Amino acid sequence: MRRKLAVAVTMLVMVMLLCEVKPLWAASGAEPYHFGFKKSRGGQLPSIAEEGFMGVMQNNEAIFLGDTNKKELYLTFDNGYENGFTGRILDVLKEKKVPAVFFVTGHYVREQPELLKRMVLEGHLIGNHSWSHPDMTTVSNEQIRQELEKVRQEVARQTPQQTMSYVRPPRGIFNNRVLGVCRENGYTNVFWSIAYRDWEPNRQKGWQFAYSSVVNQLHPGAVILLHSVSSDNTSALGKIIDEARAQGYEFKRLDELKVKVYR
Repeated sequence: MRRKLAVAVTMLVMVMLLCEVKPLWAASGAEPYHFGFKKSRGGQLPSIAEEGFMGVMQNNEAIFLGDTNKKELYLTFDNGYENGFTGRILDVLKEKKVPAVFFVTGHYVREQPELLKRMVLEGHLIGNHSWSHPDMTTVSNEQIRQELEKVRQEVARQTPQQTMSYVRPPRGIFNNRVLGVCRENGYTNVFWSIAYRDWEPNRQKGWQFAYSSVVNQLHPGAVILLHSVSSDNTSALGKIIDEARAQGYEFKRLDELKVKVYR
């Protein structure tokens, strides 16, 4: 009897493999994704159509693109830790009258209260990048809520911003469950449509590289991701803003984004 059962189980497994049956975690919406996209080139719009997660993002009303019929740009920064450049970034944004959203972690909240206050007082938004920057697909729903709530509470305690509406999943790793839990807790998940490898402080290539990496990807409705630890970004930011405006683009605050496009 046991031998027959073992043979039956073996045959079932073989049939599943031959039929490419997905594991239970994939069918349940727990399949993890690393955010990626086909970059814009020559003014063409970027795309997530081939990444496998467009439906997940659309169902959870996550942000990838704004209105692609308007030459509008949304500037976002990830602030996991301070590397001495955010003050200069804020100086440029103030001089150029450009709004931004800064996604912060618990480490940043603890270590940089004055910069947080300055962000809010100068008209920027603070977004949630989680307290400890975990892969949120590996933690429970309650842990996700705690990660988000600790950041929100501390920002509300330290700054005039008393609510928090935007979240960026740490490391760009997500699944349907993570986006759903964030949404249930009042957040809009924010991804991006312009980015480049800028997060390694020891691999900076000069402001010209940062400038061309961003400007060559400009497109209507773009959500730009920059990391504030980059000296290249800091040096190039004013020039990027000037060139974008010369091309007819307008910088908007993220809470002005009303149309979400998925393609």
